[in-house]
Amino acid sequence: MTDTTGSNAPPAPVFPPGRYGRRREARHVRRSPWVAAGLACVVAAGVALAVRGYREFGDPAFTPQVISYTDATDTSITIHYRVHLRSGAGAVCAVRARSRDGTVVGRADAAVPAGAPVQRYVLRTTGRPFVGEVLRCRPA
Repeated sequence: MTDTTGSNAPPAPVFPPGRYGRRREARHVRRSPWVAAGLACVVAAGVALAVRGYREFGDPAFTPQVISYTDATDTSITIHYRVHLRSGAGAVCAVRARSRDGTVVGRADAAVPAGAPVQRYVLRTTGRPFVGEVLRCRPA
């Protein structure tokens, strides 16, 4: 005989009582407000730590810009550059010179005093330089 109730779902299995252990009812997980508060504190501490790390190590205000490089000889090159300094802070900039084939022929750290954002630095080289660069600047 066929079922004509319109339901295609199979009936739930019936197990003999006591044979397969005790069946558990589905539990509804109820979260404590303390768990939510603790999670919110952990997230807030992580955001605060990220902001502090970004201010200290990320996107520095010491932004170098090469204006020109001139007077390239077999032993030196003059690099003119500007550094956007934080107010009242000096910096140390890494400068380098490369030859036409890309080989580094000179490298140095140039001090930038506070209040003097435009600098001229004569970099000594071991070969004829083709380009002068300012790689990065950091607080002095």
